[in-house]
Amino acid sequence: MKTHEIVGFKRANLGKVEAQELRAQGYVPSVLYGGPEQVHFYAPAMLFRTLLFTPDVFNVTLNIEGTIYNAILQEKQFHPVNDMLLHADFLQIIDGKEIKVDVPVKLTGASSGVMKGGKMNQKLRKLRVQGLANSIPDYVEVDVTELDLGKSVKVGAIKPEGFVILTAISNPIASVEIPRALRGTLGK
Repeated sequence: MKTHEIVGFKRANLGKVEAQELRAQGYVPSVLYGGPEQVHFYAPAMLFRTLLFTPDVFNVTLNIEGTIYNAILQEKQFHPVNDMLLHADFLQIIDGKEIKVDVPVKLTGASSGVMKGGKMNQKLRKLRVQGLANSIPDYVEVDVTELDLGKSVKVGAIKPEGFVILTAISNPIASVEIPRALRGTLGK
């Protein structure tokens, strides 16, 4: 996994009014859970930009007033109108404890169905996986070279190494659709 660092400060007061004041000053109220105790903290909103606008999974190093925690961004909450980050939840990574995370899917190869005029349709952009933090990949690679017109590749075709896929194996990842112009000519 890629790494990112966030420097934060512990929150003395918890509550709606204090959280709104922090947001007005350009901070994001956050919580770290999954360890021995929950840690409520806030950090500058600018530090979250790398984590939010990418499909990648990051191993986040949280430096909260000198105490270092390893975590992943588990949940984020945005304002419904202006898309400002309102709150972030982090899950602490503990050695020997498995985590569940969404990993992006990367399609590789040139599909034979697309070469014949079909249209590639990626139905799943992320897969839910479970495993130790050091065994979770940056992305899951799916080869679509053998995908022909009207065919699809499913989650069951992926061979995980060091992690378990939690997404249902019958879900299609990608398919090659037959365009309307080709439908009548294929039977001839």
